[in-house]
Amino acid sequence: MVLLVVSGRPYALGRYVGRAAAIVQAFFPGEEGGPALAGVLSGRVVPSGKLPVQVPALPGGQPGTYLHPPLGGNTQGVSNLDPSPAFPFGHGLSYTAFAYDDLRLSADTVPVDGEITVSCTVTNTGPRGGEEVVQLYFDDPVAQLARPVAQLAGFARVALAAGQRAKVTFRLHTDRLAFTGVDLRRIVEPGRIDLAVGGSSRDTPLRGSFVITGSTRAVDLNRVLTTPVDVVRHF
Repeated sequence: MVLLVVSGRPYALGRYVGRAAAIVQAFFPGEEGGPALAGVLSGRVVPSGKLPVQVPALPGGQPGTYLHPPLGGNTQGVSNLDPSPAFPFGHGLSYTAFAYDDLRLSADTVPVDGEITVSCTVTNTGPRGGEEVVQLYFDDPVAQLARPVAQLAGFARVALAAGQRAKVTFRLHTDRLAFTGVDLRRIVEPGRIDLAVGGSSRDTPLRGSFVITGSTRAVDLNRVLTTPVDVVRHF
């Protein structure tokens, strides 16, 4: 039994996890949605979509976002409801499989106005060609305000044939780590930044860290808003 959900918002699907062979989520796909879904269900199309929101497990499970501080994901005495999602932000399965390894950072320390490169190798370990959305997350564990335990900093859609691998390199500027401080200015703070790379916000097998050095720096409207990505495929 395959559960097909066509909806305008995420429904609580926790009761169906483990009972269905697969769950396909389509957020109102439009007039071409029928042929697209037929292609996925028949196996003609290898799915590669990733969730832009979390799918809750329970109707009252909160928060509904992966951008929660540490206590937001803690059920020990904080809430009588489990906020764990049935499917996390960035989740999405395929008819093939992908493996991550060889995380490399270009430096251990970066100035508050600097840039670091983060690279890894992604391999299609399954029997079919497909596309993986490689996702880079960061965590600022010690800041003047409680920060999310994970925040998306960059992503890249990588098409790989069966058995093929690729080196994916993110160019992460410190502006991408900025946040609004207690004085309501958007700032970049010195300190440790933890990085994670994987296929979703909960599936991040590669982890590393670096340290931002210098004095707290305010950023303005001209700050860097993107994380460029380079993909080099190996045959």
